[in-house]
Amino acid sequence: MSKPIVAVVGRPNVGKSTLFNALAGDTISIVKDTPGVTRDRIYADVNWLNTSFTLIDTGGIEPDTNDIILSQMREQAEIAIQTADVIIFLTDVRQGLVDADSKVADMLRRSGKPVVLVVNKVDNFNTMMPDVYEFYNLGIGDPHPISAASRLGIGDMLDAVVANFREDQLVSEEDDRPRIAIVGKPNVGKSSIINKILGENRVIVSDIAGTTRDAVDTPVIHNGKEYVFIDTAGLRRKNKIKEELEKYSIIRTVSAVERADIVIIVIDATEGVTEQDAKIAGIAHERGKGVIIAVNKWDAIEKNDKTIYEHSKRIREILSYLSYAEIIFISAKTGQRMNKMFDMIDMIIDSQTMRIQTGVLNEILTEAVAMQQPPSDKGRRLKLFYITQVSIKPPTFVIFVNDKKLMHFSYTRYIENKIRDAFGFKGTSLRFIIRERKEKE
Repeated sequence: MSKPIVAVVGRPNVGKSTLFNALAGDTISIVKDTPGVTRDRIYADVNWLNTSFTLIDTGGIEPDTNDIILSQMREQAEIAIQTADVIIFLTDVRQGLVDADSKVADMLRRSGKPVVLVVNKVDNFNTMMPDVYEFYNLGIGDPHPISAASRLGIGDMLDAVVANFREDQLVSEEDDRPRIAIVGKPNVGKSSIINKILGENRVIVSDIAGTTRDAVDTPVIHNGKEYVFIDTAGLRRKNKIKEELEKYSIIRTVSAVERADIVIIVIDATEGVTEQDAKIAGIAHERGKGVIIAVNKWDAIEKNDKTIYEHSKRIREILSYLSYAEIIFISAKTGQRMNKMFDMIDMIIDSQTMRIQTGVLNEILTEAVAMQQPPSDKGRRLKLFYITQVSIKPPTFVIFVNDKKLMHFSYTRYIENKIRDAFGFKGTSLRFIIRERKEKE
């Protein structure tokens, strides 16, 4: 099931970042009083009344501007509007209704997306409501008064947002077909890979970076088994001007990764792992997905007997946190090793859905503790009582200990490595939850 996406849009300096931080529960966006400080579109996961959605913070929209930063913000906000399921249109009661608000409202109306009109900086609902009513003139529904800074009115606003989600976004779909997202920078050959898998030109392929505009779901049958491939618009490459101004949007990639079971990160063999590749890999890792690193354009590389080893080593060094990821060297152009990709996908699905009996896990835990003594601090030693698997996709384990503070991540990794040695778990991340338990229990 795809999480609904909610974009916060509006003119610069109406309080979008303050609202974003209030909902995300963290100061993720930079907040300053200069219009145009939020140059990133930043995303966070938000939960409201058992419904979770992905929230995007956008740079402010200045509808008519030649300023390069502001025009790029507008482009960024337009991508957010296209991607979002629901839009929060934020205005400012102190500045009142201005001409630019009407122009933003026109943009939103044309998008055809559900819009929740929100009037910010209403610090006193009793005295300021007459100023709020002015925003009815925008003609896009009832204005919801809030104060993002004081956290007033936010619950009513979120009720209005959630009410606009489609029914299928609130209820889990019974679709057990494996979903594979193909992600990567523009022009690394994502669409060519899908075309090769399909044997037909279903996805537009062009040498212009960013040709594939939206994520496209493509069902594929291989050896009688059905898979769904999600092709994404790649991350845009930064040029020198944009480098300083903004880090370009990754929201489409986030959205595709969110919906996938396995993420194939496509890397250009001639370029190696770039900063953007590492960013995409980080998103897949954080979300606990199965990961395949597909090094494409392998036909363009001069090789000797050590080439694969050297390339693999370099990838492992840069993406050290993805030590579990599978690496495959392919050519979408010639079809080299493309069939092996399905074997890898099947193996990772088996890993992601593997369940280990509690008794067996505890035998491994006992053996691991005997081989390497748990850490201690100020005379108090960590004791590990018990381990059990609680879920799959990704396989998640709870370890009960006497003191959470003593469970250093390096010891957790040591236990993880022991479990991987015993059961493989190839291509998938593992999650560990550490819980405290009194020794008498």
